[in-house]
Amino acid sequence: MHLQTLLLSLTLTLTIQTTASPLPSLFVRDTALTESQIITIAPTSKSCTDAPAEGECATAKQAAKFTSQSFDTYKVTSKAEQAAIISLMAFESDDFKYNKNHFPGVAGQGTRNMQSPSFNKKYASSLPDLKDKLPAVSNSPADLLDLLRSDGATDFGSGAWFLTTQCSKEVRSALADGSETGWQRFISDCVGTSVTDERKVYWERAAKAIGV
Repeated sequence: MHLQTLLLSLTLTLTIQTTASPLPSLFVRDTALTESQIITIAPTSKSCTDAPAEGECATAKQAAKFTSQSFDTYKVTSKAEQAAIISLMAFESDDFKYNKNHFPGVAGQGTRNMQSPSFNKKYASSLPDLKDKLPAVSNSPADLLDLLRSDGATDFGSGAWFLTTQCSKEVRSALADGSETGWQRFISDCVGTSVTDERKVYWERAAKAIGV
């Protein structure tokens, strides 16, 4: 009788473990973006034919790949945060046609979210793969930017890095609820710029494409 009880207990334990193990996946949001989603957000990103700046344009397919990688790297699983990052990069880079500042032409300002030279220096310093290359470009913002732009992963990774390392918990919490107010706070309090109708159009497209 005692042996039967032990066997029953073991069977129930194994059954519970087997059925319970897949459950965590139900709470993990997919970070993979599609080319179609990017085109919805950045309508002119389908092709780089006749791109205005040589060597800077990225297609929607490339943007989807590298942005998805950045979400994995920085663990950005909130759809609202994903939409904020993508819309910021798409707006700042004119549908991924540029990755350095041309207007007015601030040396060292760039990557896909067009962050300032000071943020690029912080970003580059956080990347282990660039450790050995940084001394040669540390005194040249333009050269440091070129180093970041030389690889799609680091070029597109700046948006997710910026949100996860430079924005306060309060801003991220407000942003994560998916509201327009939360997004506006991200733009004004973290990005440090004005909310405009043009920016809002990109955010609305991103929120719809991702399903916020």
